Amino acid sequence: MFNLKFAKTLVVASAVSIAAATSALAFPDKAVEYIIPFGPGGESDISARFQQSFFKDKFGQDLVVSYKPGGGGAVGWAQLNSMATDGYTIMGTNLPHIVIQPAQKDVGYTTEDIRNFYMFHYTPDAIVVTADSPYQTLDDLIADAKANPGGVTMSGSGKATANHLAQIRFDKMAGIKTAYVPFKGTGASSTAMLGKQVKAQWGYTTVGAAQGDAVRLLAVAMEERHPLFPDVPTFKELGYEMVGGAYRGMAVPKDTPEEIVKRLSDMFGEINADEAFRKQMLDGGFALLDVDAAGMEAFMAARKAEYLEAASEAGLLN
Repeated sequence: MFNLKFAKTLVVASAVSIAAATSALAFPDKAVEYIIPFGPGGESDISARFQQSFFKDKFGQDLVVSYKPGGGGAVGWAQLNSMATDGYTIMGTNLPHIVIQPAQKDVGYTTEDIRNFYMFHYTPDAIVVTADSPYQTLDDLIADAKANPGGVTMSGSGKATANHLAQIRFDKMAGIKTAYVPFKGTGASSTAMLGKQVKAQWGYTTVGAAQGDAVRLLAVAMEERHPLFPDVPTFKELGYEMVGGAYRGMAVPKDTPEEIVKRLSDMFGEINADEAFRKQMLDGGFALLDVDAAGMEAFMAARKAEYLEAASEAGLLN
């Protein structure tokens, strides 16, 4: 027996579905605001600026970068879910920040509040020394640390950050004790290393790209050697399971419709697949990462477990 009410329901549902799909395909039809929850000039800003021209070329609309600094990113992330859910406002996200911050105290958001839709790169952790450092190899640094527990001072960007967690993990792996000295940002950490206020730096491959012949990298936390530093071994080559760094991606308010989330994920995936974009990133010392919306849950679960274990062992959590 024909059910008219049921048929009408199907028609309405189909119409809504078609409208949603059509809307997603038409997106974007105006500029998209890209909020960086830090000040200008840092690596989050630089990598977002790299994306701008490719976004315009591929999708015909401007990607407008703006800033909402404060609390190491927490001010922006705490406001994300109060913003429009139409896909025209996205926000940069950083790991381990969005895991460690809410685990330490109330910062106005939780890790689960952040709806990441694409992780597009990371700055690999690296141990950096001055070009004239007595540490020619990673083994040299380890030998000094074993002979002088706590005597090897290493600068890094902030506390409970990618640099700090890398130091904690590596000390455990190598069976050493180094002294981590936090500075406000990678720039200040590099200045301390170059000025020989410390013996080495927990920095990133981007430090090597920026400082050139003034520094030497002892090891990089990558699966394979960075093409910009073909002579620098990975930690894995040297027997240490260290892969990681400061991960960066983008998020939308958590109530953003699924079709818009997927569309954004596909769009930034297309940018990430562009060879010219990839070369620009690699030349800057970055490493590419391709985690889309579909793979985000598993990726975040793995990173969260890793970060919380290291932070807990170091007494960085309440």
